[in-house]
Amino acid sequence: MLSGKILSKKPAGLAATLSKNVAFSLARLAINSLVALVLPAYLTHHLPIETYGAWVLILQLGAFVSYLDLGVQTGVAKFVAEYEAKGDEDKAGRYASAGLAIMTLTGLLGLGVSLILAWQVPTLFRKMPAVLYHDVRISVMLVGISLSFGLVCSIFSAVFMGLQRYAVPMGIAILNRTLFTVAILITVFFHTSLAIMGAAVALVNITTGLLQIGAWRKISSRIRISFALVDYGIVKRMARYCFLLAIWTVGMVCVSGLDTTIVGHYAYDETAFYSIAALPTTFLLSLISSILGPMMPASSALSTQRSPAEMGNVLARTTRYSTVLLLLTGLPLIVCGLPVLRVWVGPTYAAHSLTYLRILVLANIVRNLCAPYATLIAATGKQGAATTAAILEALVNLGSSIFLARRFGAIGVAFGTLLGSFVSVCLHFAVSMHFTQKTLMITRTKLFLRGIFRPAIVAIPAILLLPLWWSSSWTRSRTSMAILWGISTLFLAWFGSLNEQERSQLVRFARRRLMLSTSSIQ
Repeated sequence: MLSGKILSKKPAGLAATLSKNVAFSLARLAINSLVALVLPAYLTHHLPIETYGAWVLILQLGAFVSYLDLGVQTGVAKFVAEYEAKGDEDKAGRYASAGLAIMTLTGLLGLGVSLILAWQVPTLFRKMPAVLYHDVRISVMLVGISLSFGLVCSIFSAVFMGLQRYAVPMGIAILNRTLFTVAILITVFFHTSLAIMGAAVALVNITTGLLQIGAWRKISSRIRISFALVDYGIVKRMARYCFLLAIWTVGMVCVSGLDTTIVGHYAYDETAFYSIAALPTTFLLSLISSILGPMMPASSALSTQRSPAEMGNVLARTTRYSTVLLLLTGLPLIVCGLPVLRVWVGPTYAAHSLTYLRILVLANIVRNLCAPYATLIAATGKQGAATTAAILEALVNLGSSIFLARRFGAIGVAFGTLLGSFVSVCLHFAVSMHFTQKTLMITRTKLFLRGIFRPAIVAIPAILLLPLWWSSSWTRSRTSMAILWGISTLFLAWFGSLNEQERSQLVRFARRRLMLSTSSIQ
């Protein structure tokens, strides 16, 4: 759907590459979603609630190391894409090497962070059963060390992204999630400790990290990566570009990276339930990232060939598609959250997680309305305009989450996230977009009406069924109403959010994909 007018000069090449890369990203998302369905369903039935909560916190603390990417992978992909398009592979390699140098330092920082977090586990989670402290500490260290190694290896995947060859990094990512799932299922099946579970995850992370290096050597070593190629001037330019992305990353940690940890600190007994509610919201974020991720290097190259007005049209159209997708994936979890949770993790978890789920899904729908805008300004190097919004959202989200958690427990963290999401969107429209008019030439009113307000009509049936959302039971009549809601929502999405030309393009695209799939099977 992103082809056509947007990519009119080179429709076949760029549109085909973008479609293929989005497909690979969605394949990764499909595997991650399967893991997110299977693994929690298994663990919640085979681990005590306190132990499952501890495992969730181990993964959350390990994720802090991953956040030390600080935008370096994005920076490498951007500059490799630019210089490869210019035919300057030497310069592309120097930027990749600069990224390697920066990421090596952040990897060492990750080692230190892992050790400190492991040491502070009893202080961070005072309400955690003391018998779990030893294993949790070991797991935090092992997982953190392996993720620190993965930071360095991610530079080699960033080269593939810059070359717009998503098949390799996405394939390795899929393998990582598959091995991760198998390892956890086996260790839990044999009733091993949390420490053994952490060791299994660390082994998987190190193995797939080495695969990234091996894939680069075999396929894309023409983009040289070496410490010998590190140029101080390029490192400075890379650092300047990544500095603002790093602020975004820190903001993202405050928004979605600390919530479960805050719950674990103030209301440990609700940690397992809150984490189950947070998983579907992670799916929403992953879905948008999988679709918009390939847009970053493509838009970076496209911005050198298109006028600001054309880039503004790209933004409006992408925002509209993204909004429809957010609503079509998020609203079912709000309207039908209770039966979904019951089937997935059982009645106990469903009863305790439902309210958290609805608030967090709504928060992530709102927050990601501006995800296409953030992607395009990062691709065009104008991310500084959105720094104020990122900082203020982080402060509001973190401050309100802690304040409300101390008084109301886990539900306070959820409402803090919702408040921060509204602040984010309002600041982007009120402040950030004012400074990017010369790059993305479209009025804020037109962007809101075309990109958000028009596709938001798909939410009308869900709003009419508001009493159904908060029902504590689920009967056959409510099932019938839910089916009617689903049909009417899809009807509005197809005929209200898309114009006739876009519907025709989507049908032709689906037919081509179906024909290709059929011919490949034959």
